[in-house]
Amino acid sequence: MGQSEFLTSVDVASERRSVMKKLPEVTLAFWVMKIAATTLGETAGDLFSQTLRLGYFLTTIALFLVFVLTLVVQLRSRRYNPFFYWTVILSTSMAGTTMSDFMNRDASAEYLTAGTSSLGRGPQGLGLGYPAGAAILISLLIAIFIVWKLTGQTFATQDIVTFRGEALFWSAILVSNTLGTSMGDFLSDSSGLGYAGGALLVTALLAVLAVLMRVPAVPNVVLFWIAFVLTRPLGATAGDFLTKPAAKGGLDLGTLGSSAVLLVVLLGLMAYANVQEHRNTAQPS
Repeated sequence: MGQSEFLTSVDVASERRSVMKKLPEVTLAFWVMKIAATTLGETAGDLFSQTLRLGYFLTTIALFLVFVLTLVVQLRSRRYNPFFYWTVILSTSMAGTTMSDFMNRDASAEYLTAGTSSLGRGPQGLGLGYPAGAAILISLLIAIFIVWKLTGQTFATQDIVTFRGEALFWSAILVSNTLGTSMGDFLSDSSGLGYAGGALLVTALLAVLAVLMRVPAVPNVVLFWIAFVLTRPLGATAGDFLTKPAAKGGLDLGTLGSSAVLLVVLLGLMAYANVQEHRNTAQPS
């Protein structure tokens, strides 16, 4: 009788998770890093597309290529690495910022800052508007979840251990971050709440989700994905609040300075997460 026959199903699951775990545990630190990454994604995306005048289209192409590169590194990694994982989250946030802007905006006066006549180089945007853009992105996200369900892969991130499951996970992340950007821009620009008001509204909704986590009838997986989408508009509104002019309700800190500070914060959090991961790995099972 071989050694494997003495292993229980719990032992096998534990062994698989210790070898193939590619995604982090969802803790409070996870959400802090997610908000930091998505806020940086907003300011950095605006830095390239607006401040540097590269435009939404060219910036989207460049940032999507960055996303593909970081994703390849993540997928080829044999286990969870905080630097790989959060770099992909950041790249999806940056790409999602400019993808959303290109879908929703055009060169009409309502989207131009004073003294400008275009949104940058290349095509100016599709001008679909926030409601139409959000409807398209919601449809795409639902389609991804349907395919995900049909493949039989788990929706619980801590149990994703296959290449197919991780590929579906990152597809949902990219679309959800783009959707979250559209929601955040709508709250900031069109809802009348302003940047601070939009951020406070999303924060209140996240607090409600935290309370619902204690309700057994509500699946935590559903709450996770709702929270994951909502942290993106929180990052979008917070990023706008930091960078936009005071006349529009922002702090006018600029995209370059805000992005630099947020990058330092995120790198510090990634380093801390890396130290914690090494400690957890070193502990005997």
